[in-house]
Amino acid sequence: MRVVVDLRSHIEVDTEGPGPLTGRVDVHHRSLYPEKGSFSDVMISRADGENPFVRYYLGYLRDRPDSFVGAMRDIASGPGPVVVHCAAGKDRTGMVVALTLAAVGVEREAIIADYALTGERITAIMDRLRSSDLYRPDLEGITDESRMPRAEYLERVLEVIDAEHGGAASWLAAHGFDPAPLYKRLVSAA
Repeated sequence: MRVVVDLRSHIEVDTEGPGPLTGRVDVHHRSLYPEKGSFSDVMISRADGENPFVRYYLGYLRDRPDSFVGAMRDIASGPGPVVVHCAAGKDRTGMVVALTLAAVGVEREAIIADYALTGERITAIMDRLRSSDLYRPDLEGITDESRMPRAEYLERVLEVIDAEHGGAASWLAAHGFDPAPLYKRLVSAA
């Protein structure tokens, strides 16, 4: 591994630390949040009719297309394996990985199954986040079950991307990224 794509906000990086691989690999910060307001995505409002997770995930695309495109460039051009992560490895990481897989034509069922796998580790993930001074206040009263990655969340997000943008590859192209190098790196090389 030579490249790490860190999707955490600058506040998260400053508070939690840059990670154990800093100095040994190239770390690219690609926050999916506007660098203002909320520090983490553990609190999700229920203000409108769309599922709050779906709304949040679509908000990442709306608010930070630059970070998605940057992450895709990192993945497409990284010398060797690339690690993508956020605080939990579920929401932000799930969206970047799902968009990457969808852009190169991976079957929808496989993308959804990959996203849902995080559920097998949700208790350990939540325990780790609750041990952090940054995340603990936002997680008070939040159950592990409520933070499970649900297939229907990502399915809905991908449906919206398909309906409104013609799919992940088209969304990326509309934001200045040609998915061909990503396809070449992930599919043609396989």
